[in-house]
Amino acid sequence: MTEVLQNLGADLLAGNVKTVDLTHTLDPDFPVIVLPVEFGQCARFRVEEVSRYDERGPAWYWRNFTCGEHTGTHFDAPIHWISGKDLPDATVDTVPTSAFVRPVCVIDCSSEVAKDEDYILTVDFIQAWEKEHGDIPEGSWVFMRTDWSKKSGADYLNLREDGAHSPGPDADAVNYLIHERNIIGFGTETVGTDAGQAAHFEPPYPAHYHLHGNNRYGLQCLNNLDQLPPTGAILICPPLKIKHGSGSPLRVMALVNA
Repeated sequence: MTEVLQNLGADLLAGNVKTVDLTHTLDPDFPVIVLPVEFGQCARFRVEEVSRYDERGPAWYWRNFTCGEHTGTHFDAPIHWISGKDLPDATVDTVPTSAFVRPVCVIDCSSEVAKDEDYILTVDFIQAWEKEHGDIPEGSWVFMRTDWSKKSGADYLNLREDGAHSPGPDADAVNYLIHERNIIGFGTETVGTDAGQAAHFEPPYPAHYHLHGNNRYGLQCLNNLDQLPPTGAILICPPLKIKHGSGSPLRVMALVNA
């Protein structure tokens, strides 16, 4: 095991392994999910300067920031959803740290999404991907690449009178990944792990319901998935260790062959 880590360290230093940043910059303009008005809302990122080498602090620069647990590129813990509320180790401070460093598979749906903003990932599509790239390894993360991260502002949320319109998986796809492939988590480039119209699915928001009900995790608002291979990358995604946290903004990275 020591030799494995030494080889990895040597490859990193030699430039044989590249680190890809999968995170959007956290700033006040980054969109957050919008719920119906009768519900509470997720807070955007806000920042205020405490001092900057001035009378408030002559030798230091620092700021205070506030945001919701599910703002920007963020991690969903099982307790985030009602289906996971009674599970053990379901908050960001108790999730086993092994979940944060895992292989990741990337299922490319970008061509389909370019033709249909409401594209739904199905079991058939996943199985076709596996025929080309091999079965998804047990314990891996799976990302749904849509190139949605290239959108910004109002186009990113894509809200209409009937709600948001964005891609995501159906219930059968999520259950296949959990029960047939035993994935540890699922990630998307959109503001949530579910499709924009998933409130009308059965059950509503199936990615959230099934992932968190089975003690699995979510990542959303990911970036640069077009820089990852279908298989072979290693994901690094530790959230902030917030006591009883339902989620957390974080810096998501992946190690890939240079």
